[in-house]
Order: sequence, then C-alpha cells, then structure tokens
Amino acid sequence: MKTFDQMLDGYRHFRSSDWQEQRERWAQLAEGQSPQVMVISCSDSRVDPAQILDVAPGEIFVLRNVAALVPPFETTPGRHGVSAAVEFAVQFLKVKEIVVMGHGLCGGCQAALTQDLHGNEIGEGGFVAHWVDMLDDVRGPIADKLGTTGREAELAMELAAVKISLQNLMTFPYVDEKVNSGALSLRGAHFAISDGILRLLDPDTGEFTAAE
Repeated sequence: MKTFDQMLDGYRHFRSSDWQEQRERWAQLAEGQSPQVMVISCSDSRVDPAQILDVAPGEIFVLRNVAALVPPFETTPGRHGVSAAVEFAVQFLKVKEIVVMGHGLCGGCQAALTQDLHGNEIGEGGFVAHWVDMLDDVRGPIADKLGTTGREAELAMELAAVKISLQNLMTFPYVDEKVNSGALSLRGAHFAISDGILRLLDPDTGEFTAAE
C-alpha cells in the first residue's frame, strides 16, 4: 500500500491530466456545489462510494464514519459531526436523496456483534465501543439466532445497521418533514466487498436485492 509521499505522484498526474482536461468543470465547482445525493458510508478504506458509484467530483455529498452509522437526533452538548453533515446536506444543499451504504466485512459491525471492545478504555477501543453500542438493541436478536461470529451473523448485523441509521435519520425533524412532503427520500444499500455487488433495500419488504 502507498505512503502519502507516494500518493503525491498521483496528485501530480491529476494536475497534469484531469485538472487540465476538465478546467471548465472545476471552475464551476469552485463557484459552489449542488449535489442531489448524500451518501453516508463507512470509513473503511475498501469502500469508496465515489468509486463504487462511478461519480465525478460534485455529484455526491459524502459522510464517512465507522459502520456508516447515524445516531438519533439530539441536542445535548457535544460535537455532533453526523448531525452537522445531515443538517448541511438537507437544509442548505437541499439534497433530494440520502443513501446509507453499509458494506461487507465491516469491522464496526463486527465489533458491535462481538462486543469485544465493550469496557475498553478511551484510546484502546473505548471510542469505537461507545459509537457502535447504538446497535445493541438490534444485536440481541441476531446474537440469539445466529451467534456472534461467522459470516451469516456479521451480514445480518451489517444489514440491520443500515436500517437503524435510516430509522435514526427520521428522528431529525427536518428530515422527517421533507420525507413526508416528498422533497427527500431515504435509501438503504449494502456493498459486498467479496463479490462487488451493490444491494438495495426494498422499503416494502425490508429485504436487500442486487441492483440491476
């Protein structure tokens, strides 16, 4: 894998190719952005939504965090990074769709399932454990039925996490208002690293099926 210094060669190639060839587009982007879609995805280095969806700069507003999670709306003191990104996308950029994209082999979902990091000190997994404990309620039935290890249980946790984030998005008053007015739609997705297939959530059945 490349170091940052090695990645600078990629920057130089970008400056001499795409940047020069698409100057008009970059000039437009310098004036502002108007993406129609927000994608909430995992920080995992293997699942770049721009690459998966083959989009150009300016086409998606992306928020990435551990396990692509959205906490419930809250106004308690603190640094609410997810809430700030959702607020900006919905209220200022006025995106028309929010896609929550989970993925296969997600370490955050695995940590939520096994609870191996629960009780760890901050700096030794404590931050991660506290972040993924928002999945504790859905973890229980999965662990009871499928256990806490193995691909079947992990996949169930990954798909459940997408659904929880979609539910939590609806606790944001302005998201709820825009969804009910038809100005905004929420979509769930799951990208499988092993086979490269993107599966979409059917809101009527609750099942994920391969995108065509």
